[in-house]
Amino acid sequence: MSDELEQRIEEAIRNPQNLGEMENADAIGTVGSADCGDMLRMWVKFKEEDGRKVIDRATFQTFGCQTAIAVASVATEMLAGKTVAEAMTMSGQDLAAPLGALPPVKIHCAQLVEGALRSALGGNPAESAAPANPSPAASTLLQSFPQPSPKKLKVVLDT
Repeated sequence: MSDELEQRIEEAIRNPQNLGEMENADAIGTVGSADCGDMLRMWVKFKEEDGRKVIDRATFQTFGCQTAIAVASVATEMLAGKTVAEAMTMSGQDLAAPLGALPPVKIHCAQLVEGALRSALGGNPAESAAPANPSPAASTLLQSFPQPSPKKLKVVLDT
């Protein structure tokens, strides 16, 4: 990664914008895989502006690398004021643009953010980030991880 990109990512990590769950969100999207550990959830709140339904605010939580946090942070800032149709046209590359060009090994971070946005707005999540299928009652990203089922153990003593 270039020094400039690393510096922008570090800035976004030091002061992440819109980090955390949002109460009373109008839409929630979750993508990723508990198996690999990369997951991202995005909350979206709408408002009426000049007779149009636009995104008022977006927040996120993630289990991911610094680049995923940085992309989600800048993306949530970019989404304010956009209609659903406008937001749905944005690619991962568009959402990461304020950081600069991501190296190929980090493109999946932007695709994770794109997938969470599309999942929240009712579109198909990015192909590279399969939906996590969170439980309907899961309000946080951690709660969306499947809980292990209790196992019974039978001990037989051989005499």
